[in-house]
Amino acid sequence: MKFKNIVVLFTFQFVFVIAFSQTKAPANWFNLDCKKDKIYGVGTERTYKELIKDRKGKTIIVAVIDGGTDVKHEDLKNVIWVNSKEIPDNGIDDDKNGYIDDINGWNFIGGKDGKNVGSDNLEVTRVYAKLKSKYDHSDTSILSDKEKLEYHKYQMAKQEFYEGKQESTLYSELYSSLAKGIESLRKSIDKSGITMIDVKGYLPQNRGEIMAQKVIEDNFAKNLKPTDTIPFTAFVSSLNDAVIHFEKQTKYSYNVDLDTRKIVGDNYEDVTEKYYGNKNVIGPNAGHGTHVAGIIAAERNNHIGIDGVAQNVKIMVIRVVPDGDERDKDVANAIMYAVNNGATVINMSFGKAFSYNKQVVDNAVKYAISKDVLLVHAAGNDSKNNDTMDNFPMPYFEGSKERLTNWIEVGASSYTKGKELVATFSNYGKNSVDVFAPGVAIYSTIPDSKYAEYDGTSMASPVTAGVAALIRSYYPQLKASQVREIIMKSATRIHKKVYIPGQSKRKIKLKNLCASGGIVNAYEAMKLAEAYK
Repeated sequence: MKFKNIVVLFTFQFVFVIAFSQTKAPANWFNLDCKKDKIYGVGTERTYKELIKDRKGKTIIVAVIDGGTDVKHEDLKNVIWVNSKEIPDNGIDDDKNGYIDDINGWNFIGGKDGKNVGSDNLEVTRVYAKLKSKYDHSDTSILSDKEKLEYHKYQMAKQEFYEGKQESTLYSELYSSLAKGIESLRKSIDKSGITMIDVKGYLPQNRGEIMAQKVIEDNFAKNLKPTDTIPFTAFVSSLNDAVIHFEKQTKYSYNVDLDTRKIVGDNYEDVTEKYYGNKNVIGPNAGHGTHVAGIIAAERNNHIGIDGVAQNVKIMVIRVVPDGDERDKDVANAIMYAVNNGATVINMSFGKAFSYNKQVVDNAVKYAISKDVLLVHAAGNDSKNNDTMDNFPMPYFEGSKERLTNWIEVGASSYTKGKELVATFSNYGKNSVDVFAPGVAIYSTIPDSKYAEYDGTSMASPVTAGVAALIRSYYPQLKASQVREIIMKSATRIHKKVYIPGQSKRKIKLKNLCASGGIVNAYEAMKLAEAYK
């Protein structure tokens, strides 16, 4: 999960949560089975052993629209899509699709000179900057109905922009001071194996040390004995991540003067422009996309790393997501590229609260629907109700509330049973979110042939995309809308009440948090797909 998506949870207590995580998740839990293994995974392993052990499926191309993927990873290199019509590195558009040397996909946030966008600002910043000159100090009484809607959008963007900017500045200073205070306190105590007794008995010499002492006591007192050594390494590491995060927010996220399109070299306002970018699908920040790709299709049974959900899959890599918010023009072109080059499932583990040009994305989605392509999208990580809050891109067209039948919106569930089944950070929505899938402590691939656990609906979406790819591989006659229908109908229904994300004292039935009322179940989905033949 991207750090920017969990800012609302980032308090001193969050640092504590990192230092003292929950009970460790069972290995490979997202592939385990709710009945056989007594954990709410999606039943992948059971599906292979009992349903498709001796069967051969059709190869499916799954497009991962994300921040880049390490195509050389030991557990991914054999499942990466290769454009057989293109001759590598000859500088010629051999297949005449408009993209030169697009061997494994395309990077829409790179320039012809090989440079790439690393960090970018947020969409709220771009929307605010675009509308500021038009509506600041404007006379609302003379606005047209269309302008009044745009003015309302501007007012919302302006408020969120200033709140976010102030928060990032505040937290940047706060965490920097705390980091310095902890360093000062440790040096002053001057011993290895500092305990709670040492911290409580120390007389702070400055404001930074006073804050450090209080934070340490608040976060560790309930979990450590007075003589236990404080695990400063994990604590300080997470604290430093916070410092970097908020410094980046100040420098990039809320910077109205930042113009990364100088790197890309396109005319950003021309949404008809399609042929820009470069062939570098890895980019400078491929951790998120590599993790997503591994969940979907990390090579199975190769006795290294992990097993992805789906076999018979080739991952097409399309880079559009920087460290910041993706842009609608790039998302639209990514969807078009995926469809035109053979993808039948597209995973989109990204999202934002504002849209710069929703219509251009809608047009691309309409094209995908016309070509029978299934889109799978992460619901977001803000503990919000998507029925009442915007999360772009969304499963509705502009001006309509009719759900798209070729789109699956996915919330995140945990390995924890009972009332804590739904991830505390996950967005939800009885009408706008279709289903939940494993999205907590998901172990998958990261760059340089390494592995790590990530949390987020960003992980739940590729779990679901993997299940969709399984269905499309073994039942290729089924339409995208039927695959969505099967996944929803076969979901494991949860009848006990669960906590509403972000509201630990309020419980509700899962059917009130998503349309299906269940958790994705590959085993039951494949059985149901058989009946659709």
